[in-house]
Amino acid sequence: MGTGRALVAAAPAAAALAGCGGGGDEEKTSDLPKAPNTIEFSTPAFDDGGPIPFSLTCDGEGTPPTLAWRAVPPGAVELLLVVQDPDAKNGTFTHWTAWGIAGFTGSGLAPHGEFPAGVKQGKNSAGKLGWAPPCPPKGDEAHHYIFTLYALPEGLTLEPGASPEAVVAAIKKPLGLGTFTGTYKR
Repeated sequence: MGTGRALVAAAPAAAALAGCGGGGDEEKTSDLPKAPNTIEFSTPAFDDGGPIPFSLTCDGEGTPPTLAWRAVPPGAVELLLVVQDPDAKNGTFTHWTAWGIAGFTGSGLAPHGEFPAGVKQGKNSAGKLGWAPPCPPKGDEAHHYIFTLYALPEGLTLEPGASPEAVVAAIKKPLGLGTFTGTYKR
């Protein structure tokens, strides 16, 4: 667990694929909006940079991880989650977006990815609502799954089921972010 890596997820892919696609050896760079890395964001399920447990992947139950955050910057009205795999063969694969998370200064917890009532989720790159568990092609090098939580100064007006592109485009002037990364290889 940790407050995150400097590497933040890349822009969402246009392709709506059922899996992540093949990875490459080159390091991916971020196209997500930048912000100060001030939120302590982690999961008790795995260490930052460590392997994602089998149960959280397409080879297991595929349940979302528990998420925990602290030190939300003052002035945050709403938090927004983006989870992406920049190693996908056909471009970055967005695994999960969620917004409408109360931006209270302090801490929060989403046990097994269950957010409080009122939180909205977008479509993933497979075109389905909510979490798409890690599922890279067999034989690929480990893919990196980058979890990023943004603190926003205003609430979003996006409807549930918004596309990954629409969610990322709605990130305006973030006050801060927190990030951590998990890896998975089949």
